[in-house]
Amino acid sequence: MFEKMTPNQRLLTALVLSFVFFVAYTTIFPPKPQTAENNATAQSVTVKQESSPQAAATPALNVGHDVRSDERVAKASSSTLVSITSDRFTMEIDTLGRIASKILKDEKFHDGDGNPSQMIPDFGAKPLFIRFADEATNKAATQIAYESDVRNVTINEGESVTITLTQKLPALSIEKKVTFFSDGHYDVDVALSEEKRYFIYLGSRPQVTEQMMTVNGAMVFAGDNLTTIFEDGDVEGRTTFNNVHLLSAFDQYYASIFYGLDPNIDVIVERDRDDNPISYLDGHKTMAFSGYIGPKDYRKLEAINPVLVNAIEYGWFTFAAKPLFAVLMWLESIFGNWGWAIVALTILIRLVLYPLTQKGMTSMQKIKEVAPKIKEIQAKYKGDPQRMNAAVMETYRKHGANPLGGCLPLLLQIPVFFAIYRVLLNAVELEGAPWILWINDLSRLDPYFILPILMGATMYYQQKITPSNFTDPMQEKIFKFLPVIFTFFFITFPAGLVLYWFVNNLASIGQQFLVNRQFEAARAARHEEHLEEKNHGKDRS
Repeated sequence: MFEKMTPNQRLLTALVLSFVFFVAYTTIFPPKPQTAENNATAQSVTVKQESSPQAAATPALNVGHDVRSDERVAKASSSTLVSITSDRFTMEIDTLGRIASKILKDEKFHDGDGNPSQMIPDFGAKPLFIRFADEATNKAATQIAYESDVRNVTINEGESVTITLTQKLPALSIEKKVTFFSDGHYDVDVALSEEKRYFIYLGSRPQVTEQMMTVNGAMVFAGDNLTTIFEDGDVEGRTTFNNVHLLSAFDQYYASIFYGLDPNIDVIVERDRDDNPISYLDGHKTMAFSGYIGPKDYRKLEAINPVLVNAIEYGWFTFAAKPLFAVLMWLESIFGNWGWAIVALTILIRLVLYPLTQKGMTSMQKIKEVAPKIKEIQAKYKGDPQRMNAAVMETYRKHGANPLGGCLPLLLQIPVFFAIYRVLLNAVELEGAPWILWINDLSRLDPYFILPILMGATMYYQQKITPSNFTDPMQEKIFKFLPVIFTFFFITFPAGLVLYWFVNNLASIGQQFLVNRQFEAARAARHEEHLEEKNHGKDRS
């Protein structure tokens, strides 16, 4: 089959199959993130990897980074030490001095079952949990409850509240002063009465959104803007960093973050019993830092501290995705709706790429026009491939048709699509964001599958009006099935992403229609000119 295809058809087939493969592969196997090994050469941050938890000077932590059942003396039947309430969230601190619960009240952040989102998983490490290197001290720390200067507090909008937590061990006392703010971030001051090696935990990542196409795990942003991601289920050994600006445990839309760290503080990421990343700080006698637990909302994070926006990571195409998201936010500020902002962004991208797509469509039309002559050449030089190829290329050159001209513009558009794909897949701003009528949440799939069906229908129509010069009926049948295949994949995509592709198809149809009209008018003019010359010849005779 491929022997009968033109170079243009081969490239187009490769592009389409590559796209289908990318969508299918990233759906089943999300892209592997950048590993610490790739970053080990950075000069502004020290990265140390060890093959196993027991290999490091850091004591082995072999209890799965959770509190064992025999260490739960401090967790009595009433283990909540402090309850914090605000208009946006409720939070609990338990008797082990940990942030044990944070529930978002805003309806837009409700989970798929309509329940308020819990940022702190029931199992696993929790934020601000302290574990000591000394076994005896650690055992006492998990049996003696913390005390607090308050039990119930309310944070009003734009205000903050400071809570002092103290734990008195036989030979040591710990004080945590935590200031909570209404926007979801907090400041921490930790002080020990004497030197004792300990570790303070970031906590397990939120487990609210679990789409297959996204990466979940931990992130370290350190040194000269160097990002290292540790993906769930794929962590080996232990890695130590310093000069860390931001440490995050994240899922698709939410994160638990430490930031504002002293450059000399060691940040450690290692695997837990499930090969997921667990992150903690190597504590100092006195230390101060800040934290955040909540949605990765760009504007909110930037307002708290600009470094926090680095917690929003788009994978391979971050270099293109970040500016595209900035444009999307600007458009949303104009239209006041994320759906219409996506529509406007799609149109804007089409306008920027218009010269490329116009050139590609024009080239396809020219190739269609010379197709009969190409077939004649192929038939004439069937037994001489070298002369046939030379004649074919000469015919293309003579008629101004570039056999690759129809596909290269498509090739250049692929990074743009993948970038917008990552933007719309990771933007928490789309969660709970309505568009029109039945679309109440652009972050979830269309409940009635109307958008995917419209997308498939427009793709079919676009294919119908786009010139093709297939010589093999089997090739043509395969391409006719592509709208069905794409519709199948897009059914599982967030409505915001399907909306982008649907509007993109409409724009392609409009542009292709104009190009077809231009060529029809040109052909009609040539035909008219030919008739005039013919009649003029008759008159002369």
